[in-house]
Amino acid sequence: MTALEGEAQVSAPETQQEEVLPPEFFNEPGQNPHSWNAALRAGCPVHKINHPPGAEAYVVADYANTLKSFSDPRLSKRVDNAPAWFREQLHDASPVLIKNMLTADPPNHTRLRKLVSRAFTARRMEQLRPRIQEITAELIDELPESGETDLMKLAYRLPMRVICELLGVPDDDRSQVQQDVAMLSEAPYPDEERNRLLRVASDKIEQYLVDLLAVRRLDLGEDLVSSLIRAADDDVFTEEELVSTLVLLIIAGHKTTANLIGNGTQALLRHPDQLALLRDDPSLAGGAVEEFLRYESPVFRGTLRVAAEDMDIEGVDIAKESFVHLLFSSANRDPEAFEDPDNLDITRSPNRHFGFGHGAHFCPGAPLSRVEGSVVFPELLRRLPGLRLVDDPANLDWIEDNSTSRGLRSLRVAYDQRLPR
Repeated sequence: MTALEGEAQVSAPETQQEEVLPPEFFNEPGQNPHSWNAALRAGCPVHKINHPPGAEAYVVADYANTLKSFSDPRLSKRVDNAPAWFREQLHDASPVLIKNMLTADPPNHTRLRKLVSRAFTARRMEQLRPRIQEITAELIDELPESGETDLMKLAYRLPMRVICELLGVPDDDRSQVQQDVAMLSEAPYPDEERNRLLRVASDKIEQYLVDLLAVRRLDLGEDLVSSLIRAADDDVFTEEELVSTLVLLIIAGHKTTANLIGNGTQALLRHPDQLALLRDDPSLAGGAVEEFLRYESPVFRGTLRVAAEDMDIEGVDIAKESFVHLLFSSANRDPEAFEDPDNLDITRSPNRHFGFGHGAHFCPGAPLSRVEGSVVFPELLRRLPGLRLVDDPANLDWIEDNSTSRGLRSLRVAYDQRLPR
């Protein structure tokens, strides 16, 4: 057990001068980061952190200040407001990723958001429910008739199949697209070989999507790419912006959902009373998804935010060009915002969590992820009676990397039998 994992070994710094959190805070959350987060919320909830290594950076751990930070105009998503070395590193590693709404402020963000909002609506995603149910059924059909399986394989395959069908990506191309996009979903850091691989993946996925756009323009259909092309024709969007937006949608459309399925399943299997509740009443699936997003957030912290000017949060001075990390997983367990926050309650209401962020930069893949989650959890419980964890919960295989997400590398489960559809 590392010092970050043991609650008794953690003491929250009261001011930014007393202690600087190590960069390992983000890539070694351990089995239970929530006791560490609780310590951070004690006293002043804003703390200095050495991440990216050598940069001026801070974490915001409580709900109230995280909520304020979402709409604070001094906190910028625009890459140009980041330090020069980071801009150069990001551009060198993955130039395709810095032309979408995730790295923009209004009014440019508003313009780019409109491109997505026309094609990625909650109503359109809800219309996909029958097809999502069919894909879920097919994937469960492929599981062993009884015994054990790694559920994360299904968790990744379901959203990738759905988003690739939306985009019209052929079956033969999906595995490579998933590999390239998975690489791009990690942040660049001072590692020449890793950044070289990022650039290779970036170039490959960019060329693939440029070719996909060219083919689709010759025969527009009702798919998501065609909708984006039509939206781009109505307004002025560059080819780079279109490609970057497609990459963002693929990332938002599959990784968050895969983590939601894995994190939600392990949480449910560790709380048999809540499992029984959802199994007996599948209509609770929508609320269960919201609670899984809060209880074990698939997004551990927010994406790029930089101080556009000298500022302060909760009395802590933050210099211009400093990184500010919003800890969604911590805010979602803040007892000042949620009653009994460490308890899983699939009937919790209201549930104003930050599982998909908040405000202008709310995750564009949220409507799709919610539909997928509300389909897959009841189906797993219905068709796999006796579903249970194989491994001790203390030994679950959590991914430890520098990305903003929190998810499992594998999730071994057992069940008594696989029931027919």
